[in-house]
Amino acid sequence: MTDTQPYGTYEPSGLVAAITRRTNRIPANSWYGRRLALFLRRIAISRLGGKPLDVTRYGARMRLHPYNNNCEKKVLFTPQFFDPEERALLQARLPKDCVFLDIGANIGAYALCVAAFAGPAARIVAVEPQPDVFDRLTYNIAQNPFHTVKAVACAVADKAGELTLFIDPRNRGESSLRIVGTNEGARITVPAVTLMDLLRNEGLTRVDAVKLDVEGAEDLILEPFLREAPETLLPRILLIENGTGQWQLDLPRHLESYGYREISRSRLNLMFERSAVRAA
Repeated sequence: MTDTQPYGTYEPSGLVAAITRRTNRIPANSWYGRRLALFLRRIAISRLGGKPLDVTRYGARMRLHPYNNNCEKKVLFTPQFFDPEERALLQARLPKDCVFLDIGANIGAYALCVAAFAGPAARIVAVEPQPDVFDRLTYNIAQNPFHTVKAVACAVADKAGELTLFIDPRNRGESSLRIVGTNEGARITVPAVTLMDLLRNEGLTRVDAVKLDVEGAEDLILEPFLREAPETLLPRILLIENGTGQWQLDLPRHLESYGYREISRSRLNLMFERSAVRAA
């Protein structure tokens, strides 16, 4: 991201501001409202002419580019539709001094949401491998006073080294270490670490929650981690993008053997909580 203009340069105005106010008020359970939001969103995006918008979402300042990234579109125009159950779960269960990992952080919606309600003793690690998306993430982190979020530029995988990341040109949030969709986008090489190495590198001795959104590679990351990690490092809460059709193992059943139980599922994600003692 080459645009380093001060936050507030792209404050919504005129028709675009009116549209964002209207779409932000649509009830999350309204089918008609969702259709209206999509229609109004297209109008606003055409009016923006490629420029971003500076807004406050989930108690955090963000600069959002609503073009080829569905996450930014949702957070900008309909933040109430963006994983409401998952965000509510984290706010209800995480302590003020929480340790939270946002793997596949995108532009930081989860990481900054947690930072906004957690205390100054929290530790939040936001991991994003795409260089231009990482630039947006670090910009957003820098606009806020939390000082609890650290951005890490790498992928998390089943082995350390350099890996190929397949870029989805229509939705940067669906770029993956596995070939997905039509694979029409670019391929880039990114550094990768294992989840266990990430925790060691950050000096973490406990993890309260992990959000893992890596477009179908969740099983590749979790299987070796669960096998190698000591009990003290197993996260209490896991939010995992539902990649059932892409996983090479039955991940929910595998998680059960490590003491996790599924407590909820949304349209996109599975939510697990772990008891204090591993299941036999």
